[in-house]
Amino acid sequence: MSDTKAEAAYKSLSSILTNTPPSSQNPASSLLYDPEISSQVSALLRHPNSGAGDDNLCRWLYDTFQSSDPQLQLVVVRFLPIIAGVYLSRVTLRKPLAGFEAVLLALYSHETTSRKGQSLTVNVPDLSHPSIYHESKAPPKNNATDLNLAVISPSLEPHGTVRSTRRARIAGVALELYYSKIPQMPVGSKIEFCEFCQAWAGQDGDMRKDGNGGDEVINQKEGISKEGRIPLPWELLQPVLRILGHCLLGSNKKNKELYEAACCASRSLYARSLHDINPNAILATGSLVRLAKMGLDSQNDQVDHTEVPWTRVISL
Repeated sequence: MSDTKAEAAYKSLSSILTNTPPSSQNPASSLLYDPEISSQVSALLRHPNSGAGDDNLCRWLYDTFQSSDPQLQLVVVRFLPIIAGVYLSRVTLRKPLAGFEAVLLALYSHETTSRKGQSLTVNVPDLSHPSIYHESKAPPKNNATDLNLAVISPSLEPHGTVRSTRRARIAGVALELYYSKIPQMPVGSKIEFCEFCQAWAGQDGDMRKDGNGGDEVINQKEGISKEGRIPLPWELLQPVLRILGHCLLGSNKKNKELYEAACCASRSLYARSLHDINPNAILATGSLVRLAKMGLDSQNDQVDHTEVPWTRVISL
């Protein structure tokens, strides 16, 4: 049944794109990883008139995600960086973007249903209690068993439309879904996300103060418009930073292009946070910048101190 849905989706997309490779034995995998298909879909999503209510590609993305097939849903999530990037950059132009909004609402609704509207939390250790790693000078509290819960993502409410007051939250939840699937995303999708992060940072991401008091110019990749600057509330910025953290420290760290794109995006967002004087954002983006610098330093130091040296001489 899954293969039948994938073949139908492949055939339907072939009628939208100008040229598609012959269908393989695994059409869902081709839709997700084939570079030619990805390039054509990306070009259509970036078209000046894309995202309208009658956009055939947006309709295909919506229908494909609603198929409830996990592999086909990954295909739609793969293009989320472009959908969210183009949508958030154009929304101030007051163009009709009902097609993009329908796809984002489908992703948001999926997350709302899967999480049953509940918030995402993590247990933060209480450092006032001693552990095997540290001693505490403060007297222990009576409520030693109480959990210190930190909310990563607040509870969700169902929404049928995208209003200006809900836009950042809906897009942020969609990016949370992207983050949960990021190990399965192609490298090209992650690079596109990093490029849009630079665009979202705007002109303030072009330059920042370095640690020595000088100015360090951030080279933006060609094709990234400075006109894409958008508001970055915490509900949108938090999943963005989590995705960038994966790009810097994840399994694809050895991919030089992705790593450099993530570094540039982190520096641009750090500069934007300094400009906005946003303490939470400054702390978070500054941490990413330091992680990026540590990664570059470790790449320059190729000595593996855990490797046992090989020698023919036996020392007694």
